[in-house]
Amino acid sequence: MRTDYNSERPLIMHIDLNSCFATVEQQARPLLRGKPIAIVNRRTDNTAIITASYEAKALGVKVGMKFREAKLLAPGIIPLESDPPKYRFVYHKLLDIMRDYSAHVTMKSIDEGVIDFHDTSEVIKGRELIDVGQEIKQRLKDEIGIWMRCNVGISTNRFLAKTAASLHKPDGLDVITAHNLRDVYSTLKLTDLTGIARHNEQRLNSVGIYTPLEFLDADPVTLEKIVFKSIVGQQWHQRLRGWEVDDREFDVKRVGRQYVLDSPRLSYDQILKRLHHLCESVGSRLRSQGKAARGVYVYAKTYERQYWHASFVAQLPFYTDQTIYELARQLFERAPDQMREIGVHCYELASIDDAQLSLFHDQIVRERHRTEAIDAINQRFGDRTVHSADTLGTGIYVKQKIPFGSTRYL
Repeated sequence: MRTDYNSERPLIMHIDLNSCFATVEQQARPLLRGKPIAIVNRRTDNTAIITASYEAKALGVKVGMKFREAKLLAPGIIPLESDPPKYRFVYHKLLDIMRDYSAHVTMKSIDEGVIDFHDTSEVIKGRELIDVGQEIKQRLKDEIGIWMRCNVGISTNRFLAKTAASLHKPDGLDVITAHNLRDVYSTLKLTDLTGIARHNEQRLNSVGIYTPLEFLDADPVTLEKIVFKSIVGQQWHQRLRGWEVDDREFDVKRVGRQYVLDSPRLSYDQILKRLHHLCESVGSRLRSQGKAARGVYVYAKTYERQYWHASFVAQLPFYTDQTIYELARQLFERAPDQMREIGVHCYELASIDDAQLSLFHDQIVRERHRTEAIDAINQRFGDRTVHSADTLGTGIYVKQKIPFGSTRYL
């Protein structure tokens, strides 16, 4: 436990692409620049907005808002269906740029990354990180396009670097050190701190903490024993002072996909085809992480807001699309009518190299080789180059989404 502020040289940089998907579309389509646009998964009034351009945000449009509500705030707003290949391209370009400065790069999401300069070369370490941040900003414009902008935050830990990157959007660059830490906190609300949403704000309020400065000055025992009731309280005490507690990576625990059905009038067979498509996607993601599963979980939500689910745990691990779908299909026989949303998850994960897979019998080995060959084709020539004939045509409905919160499958 450190009670002082971390006064070391700030060597953590957080990079945040501004309104990423919308900005990428404006870069790709110059006629959209300066106009309010919204990125959606489907061009319908009931769809939720994934992200919005700064022009739309200035009119009150927010992420998660229904498009019909956004049209009331911004009558000229332009809806665009998400285009994952574009966003993957920009993600990899940003990753390549960041890796030019350090081998210790962590992508927190598709539009945010962290560079740790502690173990980089002496040449890079000898430069001012503000200059490096400005250079990265310019490289985004030179190597991707002139409309690309990013916020850069620099500090002594990941939390404060991210906080710094959020201070002056868009296109800002800020540094938080032990010297200006209190000044920065004095300008923020509790919910401006990453990790403090409404629930945690209420917890803090219950002990008389209403501002980030009061949070910073709080007793660690109060935070641990009363507010968070766990070691999380100690971690917040350290995090707020600039000490690193977030440099951990967690192994994947489950892999899944869900889908809001495109029509309330789909037959059961049509729904099964969409479930099969989800199973193929889950299988591909599972294998991309070098994992096999023992458990399958399926669920359905109805238009009457009912939630149904079922699960099965097998004795031996599995990883092929066919096995995942067969298990999911059997579970789905008990699903309710009038489904609005469906989903499938695999859990109880283990390494795909588990000995049980290869010792079972020769058919398992042949199946693995066949699956690896199909995955290699799809990786080289594009998703779903090879897929089940049963899911032919479902791709126009069940489109690949880009996850904001995870980069495992990119």
